[in-house]
Amino acid sequence: MDDLIPFGSRDYCLFALLLAFARGMDFLSTWVATPNLVLEGNPIAKKLGWRLGGLLNIGICFGMAFWPATAIAVSTMSVLVAARNFQSAWLMRSMGEENYRDWHVSRIQETRITVYLYCLAGNTLLTAGVGAAMILSSTTYIPVSIGMGMIGYAAAVAFYTLLAVWRLRRASHRRQQRGRASASILVNGASLKSSLADSCACETGEFPGK
Repeated sequence: MDDLIPFGSRDYCLFALLLAFARGMDFLSTWVATPNLVLEGNPIAKKLGWRLGGLLNIGICFGMAFWPATAIAVSTMSVLVAARNFQSAWLMRSMGEENYRDWHVSRIQETRITVYLYCLAGNTLLTAGVGAAMILSSTTYIPVSIGMGMIGYAAAVAFYTLLAVWRLRRASHRRQQRGRASASILVNGASLKSSLADSCACETGEFPGK
């Protein structure tokens, strides 16, 4: 199903162009949504940045074009990711990356985690279900590859969204711990034992007026 095709052949060039278009749309949609990569959910892509990420994707386009099924699956996943990015890119641009991130985090924190995960499951599992149906009902590699790309897209959305939520909850837990530790220091620490505090502590019934 995924036989190697010769470099420079007609099919190789077609799949290389397909990958270049799909990966290009992913890059373009990401740039429109978050030009500074503040909202990039993939930590590896965020660390690489635009230049190294672009070079890596050029290599992916030339390398994966040798395998038709893989090229179609990756292209399908990339186009779906780009479509998802474009859906909210205008809002991210209008609000600004930092403001949108803070607003999005606030909405997540105000939502019950069970409701959020239920909606995430509905989003990803329904998409993966369509991909699985294409795989099970197809006999040629093209629909199967598209189905694999849809499943890969759903898995990527679920993974990176859960990763972001886990990081958010971990950061919130750490802030709460620091807050409790600071409150304990303020109550029991030496910072409150000033001369004013000592003089107030001496105001007992045995020493009226002191």
